[in-house]
Amino acid sequence: MEGLQGGTRATARRALTFVVLTLCAALGLALASGPALAKKPAKKPATTKITPKTPVTPGSGYLALGDSVTFGYEEQQVVPTPNYADASSLVGYPELLGSELHLTVANAACAGETSSSLIDPTAQSNGCENAPGGGPAYRTMFPLHVKYSGSQLDYAVSYLKTHKNVRLVSLMIGANDFFVCQETTADHCASLPEEAAVGATVAKNVKTILSAIRNKAHYGGQIAIVNYYSLNYSIPADVSQSELLNTTQDAAAKPFHVVVADGLGEFQAGTAHSGGNTCTAGLLTQLSTGGCGIHPSYAGQSLLAQALEKAIHIS
Repeated sequence: MEGLQGGTRATARRALTFVVLTLCAALGLALASGPALAKKPAKKPATTKITPKTPVTPGSGYLALGDSVTFGYEEQQVVPTPNYADASSLVGYPELLGSELHLTVANAACAGETSSSLIDPTAQSNGCENAPGGGPAYRTMFPLHVKYSGSQLDYAVSYLKTHKNVRLVSLMIGANDFFVCQETTADHCASLPEEAAVGATVAKNVKTILSAIRNKAHYGGQIAIVNYYSLNYSIPADVSQSELLNTTQDAAAKPFHVVVADGLGEFQAGTAHSGGNTCTAGLLTQLSTGGCGIHPSYAGQSLLAQALEKAIHIS
């Protein structure tokens, strides 16, 4: 019995020694590898820097800013009568471009927006937040394509901060600034000083808007300025007024690395067989009372979408 017990003790000691050595080896490996592992933290997913050259791709976001043209507004006299209570029934070039390129569209435009009221909703608008002659404003009566309180610019900055998939922002603004001048001056804004003052205001506000988009929202992607069309290319004064507004927008926007959608040129080409008459060419809303409105028809909106598609980088 003594020999068996001695053999059992020896075997137990050898087993214990093996276990201890094994634990020490494992502990040594853990200590040796621990610092090495600590020096190699998990890599963060690589993020692609968005630049003005980053292409618009299917599924990416598109934020549209502007006035009634961008909104897709139609006059009450259009047949069938527009359903202002249903914003989705009013189709502008952002929706057409979005459908063509399969984009997620946020159209923040408001009918009657001026370059000033786009920044500050208490500033003078031409029917969006307020009107020169008083009366109800569009935003207080009917829904926009997207819901927000405050200014259109505040919405844009907030939207861009929270939607990192946006690859295109467009801006079309300034026409209502001139309309307000026409409605509030004795000579209907016919003097050069009055026109120059309006142009200076538009230029200042365009810079403020784009600076906020680049520097407050930190948006680095594509920005497109959409140029206005002429109501009648056969009347030089009408063309000149549109050209003045467009060059004012374009010059103010240039430092912010933008592209320009040539709405003026697209509409002019569309009137080639109509003597330069935008109404006869079917590019403006047709009114039941006769003649045309000042807003693009579906065909006109399609031309603006085409101008924008030509200007931007697409993948």
